[in-house]
Amino acid sequence: MAISAEIFEKVQETLCEALSVDEDEVTEEATLVGDLGAESIDFLDIVFRLEKAFDIKVERGELFPEDIFTNDLYAQNNRLTAEGLAALRERLPFIDLTEFEKNPVVQEFSSRMTVADMCRFVEFKKS
Repeated sequence: MAISAEIFEKVQETLCEALSVDEDEVTEEATLVGDLGAESIDFLDIVFRLEKAFDIKVERGELFPEDIFTNDLYAQNNRLTAEGLAALRERLPFIDLTEFEKNPVVQEFSSRMTVADMCRFVEFKKS
């Protein structure tokens, strides 16, 4: 799915401000944690800035569904079960889970989130 240039530019600006990174570092493929250096505390700031920039409301757990990752039906031995992956796909239809599904280690979920995933999330919220 193609990402709107307008949404990408606003997400890019938001991430540059929140993470103190240069605009050229914020590409669609860049991961928030690995490439842009986001830490867990940064995600609160990012969500706040996205809400403000796009006039959306992000509910707790909507972007980072901890209830799935901590549910014994969905996660066992720090890995998502088939049921957990199904629940994650249903909750986060805007995120490409292809790579995560190959090795669904709970702690690695947020490290795989990309700028494109954030853009698709915003598009999902605005639709």
